[in-house]
Amino acid sequence: MRTTEIRALFDHEMREHARPDGPGVRVERTGPLVRQVGGPNDWNGVVWSAPELDADGANAAISAQIEHYTALGHGEFEWKLYAHDRPADLGDRLRAAGFVPHPPETLLVASVRALTAATGAVELPAGVRLRRVNDAAGAELMALVHERAFGTDASRLRHQVLARLEQAPDDFAAVVALADGEPVSAARMELWPGTGFAGLWGGGTVAAWRGRGLYRALVAHRAAIAAERGYRYLQVDATGLSAPILARLGFTAISTTTPYVYRSAR
Repeated sequence: MRTTEIRALFDHEMREHARPDGPGVRVERTGPLVRQVGGPNDWNGVVWSAPELDADGANAAISAQIEHYTALGHGEFEWKLYAHDRPADLGDRLRAAGFVPHPPETLLVASVRALTAATGAVELPAGVRLRRVNDAAGAELMALVHERAFGTDASRLRHQVLARLEQAPDDFAAVVALADGEPVSAARMELWPGTGFAGLWGGGTVAAWRGRGLYRALVAHRAAIAAERGYRYLQVDATGLSAPILARLGFTAISTTTPYVYRSAR
């Protein structure tokens, strides 16, 4: 995989020409930026900045985004900064404006064809079965896994999954692994018609079931769906915990991404 070429394709299709990541949200081009705007339970933030963005333009763009989202009443929004974005000190400028960086993640990409060949059929531990998330009950199971695996509130995830199932089910695929009926692992995939990429998101396994192959099985399950739908690449923003597993499966690192989060004082 040619890293530079894949990264340029990703920037073009998934950032500069980003699609809304769910119902009820919109993507806006504003000067040198592309941002997503939605409700309080949606992801709000900047997804792309023009390569020619310079220091003066960056400062003005940062101020404009703070003003825009604050005026909409959003208490928080994100600037999704990639390591190859310009200017080189954009992260410093965001921090100076009040943004707080969260832990960086590795942007990984894999060929769907190569990945499906490498992972083969999904193999599950004894007593475990996969349940497709296609109704409110499935969304609740997925939220339970999220809360137990990550120790964080799943209200926003629950809202987003239900909205997708109701309004755009063909652009979304999610699955829960059940061990003797108990939800122990879950993950979802965002499908972007008109692009070559499908995104893997939210993969999580409760502590007692880690190291038993569930994460790999859910990747293989989603890769098979992506192959059936004609996608060429799978994309993941991977934490330090999942990046090594994905690398062993054949994913290649093409950049890093850091969420810079701005929270309003009011």
